[in-house]
Amino acid sequence: MIPLTFSPEVTEARRTGAPVVALESTIITHGMPYPQNLQTARQVEQTVRDAGAVPATVALMEGRIHVGLDAARLERLASAADAAKISRADLAACLATGRTGATTVAATMICAHLAGIAVFATGGIGGVHAGAETSFDISADLHELAQTPVTVVAAGAKAVLDLARTLEVLETLGVPVVGYRTGDFPAFWSRRSGLSAPLRMDSAREIAAAHLMRARLGLAGGQLVANPIPPEAEIPQDVMIPLIARALADAKTENIAAKAVTPFLLSRIFTLTGGRSLDANIALVLNNARLAAEIAREIDKARS
Repeated sequence: MIPLTFSPEVTEARRTGAPVVALESTIITHGMPYPQNLQTARQVEQTVRDAGAVPATVALMEGRIHVGLDAARLERLASAADAAKISRADLAACLATGRTGATTVAATMICAHLAGIAVFATGGIGGVHAGAETSFDISADLHELAQTPVTVVAAGAKAVLDLARTLEVLETLGVPVVGYRTGDFPAFWSRRSGLSAPLRMDSAREIAAAHLMRARLGLAGGQLVANPIPPEAEIPQDVMIPLIARALADAKTENIAAKAVTPFLLSRIFTLTGGRSLDANIALVLNNARLAAEIAREIDKARS
């Protein structure tokens, strides 16, 4: 039996057929300091509710996949100092040993699919890291998108990555990348990367229809919805490029590798932008949560 535990709110949504949006937990444990991470997590959940869906923050606790966290568990996770960062490779081991684990994009997709949730909102996906031609550092998120049928709403891939190569890998894996009301692939903190989004859709209804059509055709995998950060919150790319280059150089100097790379880079950029990058990060996550709720509602409407 799959070790799933649903929060009372998600249990009620399943009973009534209300739309549900999955939310990852590494953004809480590895993306922001406490207590701002807890405040943001509550904000994101409320944004999903206000948009007409039910939030389901996913985390591994006590040997169970928790789909939706009550107030006590959410606070416990936000203040945990030793939560593991969990992807596909270590999901089963974390559950078997009873460790507390925060789910990445890949792990959240797996758990969402096991729980019957079609839509997931995050900040930005992982992808191909700079220098991957020698380090082979490519996020498991890309392969998960190719095999797990969940629609992921993100502000593109994290801008510290090699975005051009990330798009190439997604194309090779057959993952639809949909620019939401844009033909330009967003660059996380920036609305434009200068790279074309392979597809464009202008409504949640279109995205929901594409999700359902993939299932009807028997196509494996999900789709990535690239939703640009709101204009008032963005940090333009010409500001971010030199800061990202400096953060990457610092990571190389300090021999940061593997799962530690992205948290290090985000922390370094927070310092270099005087905290502005965190404000932008919060704004884009809330924006993605709103769109994900709209898509979840449209999927439910089409199924009924």
